[in-house]
Parts: sequence; structure tokens; C-alpha cells
Amino acid sequence: MMKKVLYAVLVVLIVLFAYRLVPDRKSDVRESSELIREQLKNVSKLVVTEGHFSEVFTYKNSKAIFGDFITSNKKALVIVNADVTVTYDLSLITYDIDEASKTVRITNIPKEEIKISPEFEYYDIQADFFNPFEAKDYNEIKEVVKKTLLKKLENSDLKSNAKNRLLSELSKFYILTNSLGWTLKYEEMPITASEAFQDIKL
Repeated sequence: MMKKVLYAVLVVLIVLFAYRLVPDRKSDVRESSELIREQLKNVSKLVVTEGHFSEVFTYKNSKAIFGDFITSNKKALVIVNADVTVTYDLSLITYDIDEASKTVRITNIPKEEIKISPEFEYYDIQADFFNPFEAKDYNEIKEVVKKTLLKKLENSDLKSNAKNRLLSELSKFYILTNSLGWTLKYEEMPITASEAFQDIKL
């Protein structure tokens, strides 16, 4: 009888000892989850790429007077110096953390924000009484300049440089999750390497 009691006690002690040796996986996953949340907050910052453009425009406008017999013309030489910024606000990235499958799923990456801050200098303004310079002329000049600068921006390296900086920041998400043994996805696409972000259409 005593042997059975000792045997039972021994079994209980072995089970308890073994249980203490087995790591608490739920606790580890929860700690990893909190670490990922904290690190994602640290990565969530503004990525800003700046550039400068200079342009010279000639603005012309003609107005018919008394039918087509007389034409009144006006024109101006406009020099534009513009500071341009391309910004990604990474604090707007949204994601889900699934502790059960140890997966971080990025659900949204913000689009770039483009800000153009032009300064205008007007030279050689020519107009007459029948066709004077008005507020609508200056507004039209600003619209033409904005469209021209946007087109110039698309053909420059500024936008691609900004995207490369964004991808560099996004790669930190992969490095973090991979180091903890978690899976990273963008929507439903697994990210298996830092370079995989290059295939994402933003």
C-alpha cells in the first residue's frame, strides 16, 4: 500500500516538474504580439521626399471685340519656383494581428500625398482697357502651372525615390515578424522576403 502511495506521489511530482519545464506558448505568443504592436508603432512615421522645380511660362489670352474685327490681346511672362514634397504617412497603415496563426496581415498602405508650393513672379505684363488682367487670369495661370508641375513630377525621379523609401520602411515589417517566427501578409499575399514589397501595387 505504501509503495503505491509513494509511486503515485512520484508520478505527480514528475508531471508537475515536466509541466514547469514546458514553455508557456500562449505567453510567448502574447509577448511577441505586444512586441510587434510596439515596433509597428515605432515604424509608423512620415516618409517625406522633397524636390524643387523651376519653370518659365508665357501666358497669352485673346479677346474678340466688335465681332471678329478687332482682337484685344494680353500676355505675361511667369517664372515659377516650386517646392514639392511626396509624403507617405505610415501611421495610416492598418493591420490585423492573429495570435492563433502567428500572422500579421497588412490591410492598407496609404497612397502618397503630393504637395506643391509654388511662388510666382510676373514679368512683362501686357494688357489693354478692353482685355485687362483679372483674377480669373491668375487662377488660370495657377491651374496650368499645377498641371505642368504634376506632369513634370511624374517624369522625374522624385516619385520613384519616395516609393523606394516607403518600401525600405515596409521591409522593416518583414524583418521584425520574420525574426519572431511570425508570418507577414499584405492582404492575402504572403511576404516571404523584403523584396516582395516591390510586387505590391500601391
